[in-house]
Amino acid sequence: MNAVLSVVGKDTVGILAAVAAKCSAHNANVNDVSQTIIDNYFAMFMVISIDDLDIDFNDFSDELVSLGKEKNLEIHCMHEDIFNLMHKI
Repeated sequence: MNAVLSVVGKDTVGILAAVAAKCSAHNANVNDVSQTIIDNYFAMFMVISIDDLDIDFNDFSDELVSLGKEKNLEIHCMHEDIFNLMHKI
């Protein structure tokens, strides 16, 4: 199973590293990542494998939201199935 993770906020050093470290700490593997900086704003999407998470998915998502608050970022993590249903025409 996969999840889609989005991160948006003012660009600062270490955003990708902090999010990747949180994923690694809970055994979520980063399958794909795309990031860009637009006029000092950072935007990133990740597809992560959540098959081996060592905590409940909702708790993992909450930890990412908390990380976002600590770093002044908006971080959202959504199960891939939900993401696909939301974006299906």
